[in-house]
Amino acid sequence: MTYEQTVGDIAKVVEAVGVAILVVGAAGAFALYFRELTRRASDAYSKLRQNLGRVILLGLEVLIIGDIVRTIVVDPTLESVAVLGAIVLIRIVLSFSLEAEIDGMWPWNRWRRQSSAGPVDEA
Repeated sequence: MTYEQTVGDIAKVVEAVGVAILVVGAAGAFALYFRELTRRASDAYSKLRQNLGRVILLGLEVLIIGDIVRTIVVDPTLESVAVLGAIVLIRIVLSFSLEAEIDGMWPWNRWRRQSSAGPVDEA
């Protein structure tokens, strides 16, 4: 087995872990959602959206790792690097939008929430 084959197999494992995170995490988020529904929680839907967003963010990060390993080591052609760049760009936009959705604000507005909460005690 060559080095490229070994690294390619490792990239496949990393990608499989990313997919598993998405599938298992989504199942867990829905399980929590249904549990909250049985308790008649009024914010069950918003918690579901937040949990699904977090799962997607984590899964995307792991999938990016697999793509980077595969492109850099296994198939370092100009075309594969361009495809990787496009994939990473799309995932960055998705991650950015999901994070804004989870937090309920754009990242550059976080300081307003922190400053309105009052001074932080660092003791």
